[in-house]
Amino acid sequence: MRVFYSRDYTLAGYAFDTTRKAQWVAESLAETPIAQVEICAPAATNAQRLGLLHDPVYVEAVRSGAPRSLAQSQGFTWDAGMWPMVMASNGGVVDAARDALVNGVAGSLSSGLHHARRDHGAGFCTFNGLALAARAVLDAGATRVLILDLDAHCGGGTHSLISSDTRIWQTDIAVNLFDAYQPTERTTLDLVSRSEAYLPTLETRLHELDGGGSRFDVCLYNAGMDPYEGCEVGGLAGINQEMLARREALVFAWCRKHGIPVAFVLAGGYIGPRLSQGLLVDLHRLTIAAAAQPADAATP
Repeated sequence: MRVFYSRDYTLAGYAFDTTRKAQWVAESLAETPIAQVEICAPAATNAQRLGLLHDPVYVEAVRSGAPRSLAQSQGFTWDAGMWPMVMASNGGVVDAARDALVNGVAGSLSSGLHHARRDHGAGFCTFNGLALAARAVLDAGATRVLILDLDAHCGGGTHSLISSDTRIWQTDIAVNLFDAYQPTERTTLDLVSRSEAYLPTLETRLHELDGGGSRFDVCLYNAGMDPYEGCEVGGLAGINQEMLARREALVFAWCRKHGIPVAFVLAGGYIGPRLSQGLLVDLHRLTIAAAAQPADAATP
């Protein structure tokens, strides 16, 4: 299984979980490998491709740093390293999606995607790699794409970019109201307030997709770890490491059951008094380990 990463993912001078944890996870995989995982360098995306999804004025602002308010609309202090960072990390999402189409499963250690709008960033997200990858696989021959978003927060940026495209579905289960939106016929948004309802909600939504599960040519999985109870930015009491491990097993088992190629990214997860860097890395490793399970692995 290929997992895309390069040091360019962390080039921005602004030091924050979203701009640093890809390196932490990559270093962890180098020190303690997960079987079948191969780290690969992605091809960076470019301004032309971004301009098909995002306003070219906004794209240029991120590249040049001017106007500064627009370049920093995701919440980071701009510097010259931001542009190559987001080019690489968004390119990694696209490469993972394309690789999954061919090989069944792939991932990217990218983070900071689902809040970005067409003309500005938001919530630590500069460009929307999920929507970008969805368009890329459609261009590559896919006809139906599922975006599964299990970040703690709602994927309103993604929804704003894909809701009018009848080839893209969105299933979103959040535990925090940030970036909420009005669902449509092809999109669902669940706001879970009790931990005991979290996995049953996921199981229900996946079951609802079962009837047409095989209709999806690829699933783009936004695997957030910020629902973890110790995460100060969105966590929900009672969602522990064991529950998140079960969540990851459910997602990848469902994709295997229906023969749906799946590409994952890391999404949210933030260090704080009850979430150390080491534990955050361990949580993100749950996704990679579940994705790397053999195709005949038992369904949990």
